Amino acid sequence: MYKVYGDYISGNCYKVKLMLHLLGRDYEWMPIDLLKGETETAEFLAKNPNGKIPVLELEDGTTLWESNAILNFLAEGSELLPSEPRLRTQVLQWQFFEQYSHEPYVAVARFIQLYQGMPEARRAEYEVCHKRGHKALRVMEQQLNSTPYLVGDRYTIADIALYAYTHVAHEGGFDLSGYPAINAWMARVASHPRHVGMRD
Repeated sequence: MYKVYGDYISGNCYKVKLMLHLLGRDYEWMPIDLLKGETETAEFLAKNPNGKIPVLELEDGTTLWESNAILNFLAEGSELLPSEPRLRTQVLQWQFFEQYSHEPYVAVARFIQLYQGMPEARRAEYEVCHKRGHKALRVMEQQLNSTPYLVGDRYTIADIALYAYTHVAHEGGFDLSGYPAINAWMARVASHPRHVGMRD
């Protein structure tokens, strides 16, 4: 059985949890408290020397880290990862977009507001996160006006990667009411029969 080291309200950790539920795979959740420094212990650093969650521990005791890399590993051979090279590359395109253009702003704003309670010292950074986060959301809105999922007609790990923090963006102060295509897409993702919520 897999072990997942993570925080339930982390979007990056939620990606792995959602993926395992969609695949119907059993796993054991190993809770890690970021604010208590539990990713900085020698025991944890032996699993991920970069000191970040999530970490997926395989049956043989080896580990994988970086949420989108874990998604690609788990999705191999499933309907959630296209085999056709162009479509597969588009999945990667959206995953790189998520980690470079979306997560650093949408997730960081949420961390500042939800985890830290909006300290005044980070307010200017929070405002920058909003400006750049909305830019990323507009890119998603444009795509989702044309296709039901980020890579055409199929639900893929590209959708899992971007759903994770988009569906809780309001917890970072983002108003999604002006993004009808994103809202319709989030409803489609949540309607999957094996869907599981972040806090479920």
